[in-house]
Amino acid sequence: MHAAWRVPALLLALAAGRIHAADEAPAAAWLLVRDGVVQKAQAADAALPVASLVKLLLATVWLQRPERLDEIVTISATAAAATGARAGLAAGEHYRGADLLSALLVRSANDACLALAEQAAGSVEAFVADLARAAAVLQLRATQVVNPCGWDAPGQLSSARDVLLIAQRAMQLPAVRERVALAEFRLSTVEGARPRLLRSTNLLLGQLDGVRGVKTGYTAQAGKCLVAMAERDGVQVWLVLLGARERWWTAHRSIEAAFLAPVAD
Repeated sequence: MHAAWRVPALLLALAAGRIHAADEAPAAAWLLVRDGVVQKAQAADAALPVASLVKLLLATVWLQRPERLDEIVTISATAAAATGARAGLAAGEHYRGADLLSALLVRSANDACLALAEQAAGSVEAFVADLARAAAVLQLRATQVVNPCGWDAPGQLSSARDVLLIAQRAMQLPAVRERVALAEFRLSTVEGARPRLLRSTNLLLGQLDGVRGVKTGYTAQAGKCLVAMAERDGVQVWLVLLGARERWWTAHRSIEAAFLAPVAD
């Protein structure tokens, strides 16, 4: 996404008065980590809805078979009918798995989410079972997956600490790391039809020095969610926000503060 598109969005958020005093809780739960050391935390282990942040777990499990990147996926009617954030996929169209992964991680597209789940396991339900097994293997204590895309549902839960672990595992994969850093991505079918520009949902990209991603999420129950990572001069900062009051200003202020914090002896 071009800077000209991003700056107004950030300025409007500030101009609308959505800046809160430092002593107010910025989110229902948060976790700020610098080089592996927790700087700030609140309700980091509370089981909460995390919206589309769960898609990082989907990407991690899906990439256990990297050959899926080169496979051709036919979009089902179920995937094409997905609600919420979308890439505009139509039933019967054909896409490379790699391009659907880009749509998932750049635009948080739910139609791409369902298409990848169906490609991987034959059905969304079977892939949800794969995600549940992965959560157990990764010892994600608060994470329960009912659907792979993050829609609100009874039992669809995770925590700030689990999200951090999921995101850190996902960012070890080049296919994830490269995509979450993209401000925009041009998607088209295998045949080259219906090209369209998908812009990232992450407004920190290109606006905060050193940001490498990672993922946004929003639903009515989860509120505004974010997991972000930034690197400067060999220092790495991670931030997770669940149910944030104002996601972008809080993230900007928190990450900058973490970089400026003195390093303990």
